[in-house]
Amino acid sequence: MDSRSSSARELPERLWPCPRGPGAQGQNLLSSLAPAHTLARVIRPCYGPHGRQKLLVTARGDTVLTGYATAVLGALELEHPAARLLRDAALGQAERSGDGTAFVLLLAEALLAQAERLLRAGLPRAQLREAYARATAETLALLPSLAIRSLGPLEDPFWVLYSAMNAHTPSRTEFPTLVAQACGAAQELDGSFQPERVGVCTLPGGHPEDSGLLPGLAVAAKACGRVPVVPSDARVALFACTFGLANPHAPATAHLSSPADLAKFRKGSEQLVHRQVGQLATAAVNVAVVGDVEAKALAQADKYGIMVIQVESRRQLVHLSEVLGTPLMPYLMPPLEPGRCQRVYTQELGEGLAVVFEWEGRDTPALTLVLRGATPEGLRGAEQAAYHGIDAYRQLCQDPRLLPGAGATEMALATILSEKGTRSEGPDGPVFQAFAQALRSLPATLADNAGLPVSNVMAEMNAAHQAGDFLAGVGDEGVINVAQEEVWDTLIAKAQGLQAGADVAIQLATVDEIVVAKGSSTRQPDSNPNPTKAKEHPPPLGKKVP
Repeated sequence: MDSRSSSARELPERLWPCPRGPGAQGQNLLSSLAPAHTLARVIRPCYGPHGRQKLLVTARGDTVLTGYATAVLGALELEHPAARLLRDAALGQAERSGDGTAFVLLLAEALLAQAERLLRAGLPRAQLREAYARATAETLALLPSLAIRSLGPLEDPFWVLYSAMNAHTPSRTEFPTLVAQACGAAQELDGSFQPERVGVCTLPGGHPEDSGLLPGLAVAAKACGRVPVVPSDARVALFACTFGLANPHAPATAHLSSPADLAKFRKGSEQLVHRQVGQLATAAVNVAVVGDVEAKALAQADKYGIMVIQVESRRQLVHLSEVLGTPLMPYLMPPLEPGRCQRVYTQELGEGLAVVFEWEGRDTPALTLVLRGATPEGLRGAEQAAYHGIDAYRQLCQDPRLLPGAGATEMALATILSEKGTRSEGPDGPVFQAFAQALRSLPATLADNAGLPVSNVMAEMNAAHQAGDFLAGVGDEGVINVAQEEVWDTLIAKAQGLQAGADVAIQLATVDEIVVAKGSSTRQPDSNPNPTKAKEHPPPLGKKVP
């Protein structure tokens, strides 16, 4: 299919170049608008507590049930440059604030749609960029005035954490309570908070009511060898590589001309493994945490009394590295300073098995939220919600000011910007009103996903905000007072999301054409179009194929 006639539904197919010529009347002036519409159409149903779930088939063929925009965007293989920029901006917001992925993407898409309308009305791109930048600055300057509450150091953060954890799927009240208890216990005396001090461990089986707090750091892992516990003075080394040879399954060509060469090769491999594990024992390392384990290396570890723990993901290794203060080693060699804790042991929690790193006394550097559930999908959602709550607590420690949630802040900003737009002259007038219209699309999406009549809800919210009631937001059954319902957003996360969405929209609004350099396609041509024929005629031994 010709890329000039591609529709937005064909993302990630190529959607460029920007349409030109006499036949471009019905096409977009912004080349980034079509991929923005497509990404927004995928993510919009996931926005808000009543967002719908998606069956996500990953590149490895795994099927995952999720409603998190971060997971969906991270799994997409995009070719369009504008789509990649939008995704990077949205995922960057998730890295900074822990959430807000869908907010950034939907805001950027709405701003691009309004920019298309302004360009068709004759507004030059340079003036559009400058006016959008002024509207963004005005919006960010208005945000602190809408912060009607500031959480005190002794106040219970339950409702703030509940709002953050309930932002995607309705959360059980037990989980925000546990997150608040864990974060409060891990908070320093000076008020600072380090999120890595609170771990999250999901174990299948049981009921959500069985979830609880565990002193120390528990990870869903297993002890592989014959050493199930280190009772005292545990010295931990973390490895990003296989516990054994560098890659025992890597394809290689060994030039072996006789059985003696084969025996020598095997003996050399065994000696290398013995020497590597022996170096760990010499450095007094008695706990090795890895992702993959080789049988020969495991036998040597048992010989030296080293406990080998196999974790399920690299994320667990990174978290252990942050808590234990030891680097993640790329090769099987002892670190300069191994991590230390009192003891390491395996513990059965219901039907699940966890490995616990425990410290002595009350000054433990970590606590673990042990979440229980009957299904993997439910556990995955509970884990994501717990991380959102931990990130919200971190934001409260940085800035305790709170904004009205449930779309009330976006509607209040839209009302103020629209009034400023009617009084402004030049390009600022229509641009401020366009920015306000983009902000109104977010509470409209919340109402749509909740199954409410969007036009009626938006009309009622607009009337309330015009009358000065900036606490009117979208609820389960209609318009609610967010202060009475205790629905809050943190100021720092909202400000970062607005900045990120506006910045990427301004960047893409100034792009009139996408130029693809020769040979820059992500789909590389096959250097061997006929592999069967190549196998039938292999190159002579010792010669390289050009």
